[in-house]
Amino acid sequence: MKEFKEFKEFKEFISRGNVIDLAVGVIIGGAFTSIVKSLVDYLINPFIGLFIGGIDFSELVFKINGATFKIGSFINAIINFLIIAFVVFLLVKFVNKFLIRKKEEVVPVAAPEVKLLEEIRDLLKTQEK
Repeated sequence: MKEFKEFKEFKEFISRGNVIDLAVGVIIGGAFTSIVKSLVDYLINPFIGLFIGGIDFSELVFKINGATFKIGSFINAIINFLIIAFVVFLLVKFVNKFLIRKKEEVVPVAAPEVKLLEEIRDLLKTQEK
């Protein structure tokens, strides 16, 4: 009986829109990451390599006492992160701009009756003085 209740709770949790949206976001994010990685590895790094003497970042390593430090892979990861962060920034900026426009359109305009009532109120205040 307890297992059935837990299964029901799990079914309610998984069928919420937010969980499904999150899953879709993670899948698309993974695909986007692989696109950015190929962009960095096959286009950006060779282009940067032209200006720094043909150095391939992925092959950039140094060794100390038998330990190998792959600094080039780290540089690639930084470039990947910066590109993804920039695209996310542009996406958030676009969404915020869209939402702000939508909020501005919803701003209610004062009805003529409200304006008339405010004028009457102001006249009564001046007569009391």
